[in-house]
Amino acid sequence: MAEGDPGTDQRQNEEIEAMAAIYGDDWCVVDECAKIFCIRVNDTAKNPKWTLCLQVLLPKEYPSTAPPIYQLNAPWLRGQERMDLSNSLEEIYIQNIGESILYLWVEKVRDFLIQKSQMAEPEPETTKKAEEEEYEDEEDLAVACDSESPVKELDAETSENKTVIETEELPPIDHGVPITDRRSTFQAHLAPVVCLQQVKMVLSKLYENKKIANATHNIYAYRIYCEDKQTFLQDCEDDGETAAGGRLLHLMEILNVKNVLVIVSRWYGGILIGPDRFKHINNCARNILLEKNYITLPEESSKAAGKSKKVKKDKKRSEH
Repeated sequence: MAEGDPGTDQRQNEEIEAMAAIYGDDWCVVDECAKIFCIRVNDTAKNPKWTLCLQVLLPKEYPSTAPPIYQLNAPWLRGQERMDLSNSLEEIYIQNIGESILYLWVEKVRDFLIQKSQMAEPEPETTKKAEEEEYEDEEDLAVACDSESPVKELDAETSENKTVIETEELPPIDHGVPITDRRSTFQAHLAPVVCLQQVKMVLSKLYENKKIANATHNIYAYRIYCEDKQTFLQDCEDDGETAAGGRLLHLMEILNVKNVLVIVSRWYGGILIGPDRFKHINNCARNILLEKNYITLPEESSKAAGKSKKVKKDKKRSEH
């Protein structure tokens, strides 16, 4: 069998890691060697009415010159519905040839399920609690830190540091919940940024904190949207953790976040944890982006779409 292009292999691996971080337990590895994966997609995170499994095989030419080979698995999906959804996925590929498209495919399938749910039940019951459940995946179930964690009082210390800020241009810095695995601790930090000067200021401010400055690695990535050029200014830093910065930036690209800097600090605990470290880095980053509303859960998107549709219906009735 012909060997795949190293650049293509790296892009595939980065996309696979990002998808696993985004979708957690809904992402399933069918055959790692053959690069066959299955993503369970629901119309809503709580009490889903419609579920579909999107199975994909990544050929060695993907994403450069070939699309993923896919299969839509749902007992109710047939006829015109199946054809319409397939056409939508193929149209996405055509519009994004050479780009990673799995995230776009999954969210297109979700939109399709949301629309189907709303057509089947135009007036769904709104008995759900106001507070959202925390999005859980395999790495977030036991996120509590030991009392001796090196980042135990990070929020308090940084709050004290804010009182001595000498410039009002310094953006606010938020800190995520630490993840500890085999004595290694990971914690994400986030700041809104609109220029390179702010990126440098945030990094300098973080490094004033001795615990962060003494971290084994401080991996970061940022994306800034330039309105005048309609392009992104973006970059990343591994800080000794090979390829970690690029993987973090790839996750941010897939999530399509902008004007934000994400830093993930890792304190090494003396035990090697292998590829799991990249999973923790991505999970930390995704969690804080979610917490600060740079991304939304599928359930929240579903609620927003349903509310919009109800408003339109009420408006129609008032016109009559």
